[in-house]
Amino acid sequence: MNRRQVVAAMAGLGLTGGSLWVTQNGLSGIQPRDTDQLPIRVETLDARGSSAGETAVPTPGTVTVVDLFATWCAPCDDQLEILDTIRAEYTNVSFVSVTNERPSETLTRADISEWWNRNGGAWTVGLDPGSELLAAFGADGLPYIAIADESGTVQFGHSGLAEDETLRDELDALV
Repeated sequence: MNRRQVVAAMAGLGLTGGSLWVTQNGLSGIQPRDTDQLPIRVETLDARGSSAGETAVPTPGTVTVVDLFATWCAPCDDQLEILDTIRAEYTNVSFVSVTNERPSETLTRADISEWWNRNGGAWTVGLDPGSELLAAFGADGLPYIAIADESGTVQFGHSGLAEDETLRDELDALV
């Protein structure tokens, strides 16, 4: 292995280790806020199932599954796959995935859209660079899933990987 390959391997281990640490320990500096502040408007991206613009999260008048993720978070890839599996069963439910990553020179909106497309996302994807949604939901780790009822009241919140059966049980109680 040459020096470049060693550096790349070490960087990959750092991202994987960081993902695991955040999943187990949460995100520091995120202070919960009253969910009465919901819905929060977020910028949406041009990607599969999503178009550039903005949307309210949760979606007013609709049961909404909110997935908070990051492109560096390995369990977030698995969560996206689980959500894609159950989404077809709940056609009257809005699915929205949002990252709090800040687009920059090193991670552009196009990079986030490419990650989304590569990982099978096919619904609205947005940006929350100020971490307003993380704070509103009191999310203490990624991935984080929240389910809001039609009135926008959060009925379920879960840090870490939420299994498909758990999500089905929660959604079945609301639809």
